Amino acid sequence: MSKITIRYFAAAAAAAGCEQESWERPQTLAGLRSELIDSYGPEMAQVLRAGSFLVNGVVRRDAGELGSAEDLTVDVLPPFAGG
Repeated sequence: MSKITIRYFAAAAAAAGCEQESWERPQTLAGLRSELIDSYGPEMAQVLRAGSFLVNGVVRRDAGELGSAEDLTVDVLPPFAGG
């Protein structure tokens, strides 16, 4: 398995206790979501319920394959308030 870079922002960073880390690459976004919740618990689950992912800069809300890009960066974004 190859590695991915995961970057956390705002509440996601608070839940993870860091702003960035490297993980073994899961096959799917659903797999990553599950691993994040298993690793960081209810706080991360709450962030992911309403948050979103950017996979190499593209918004993803599905559960599908992460893709085959060699250098993969996943940003975990909490919901943002607007006004």
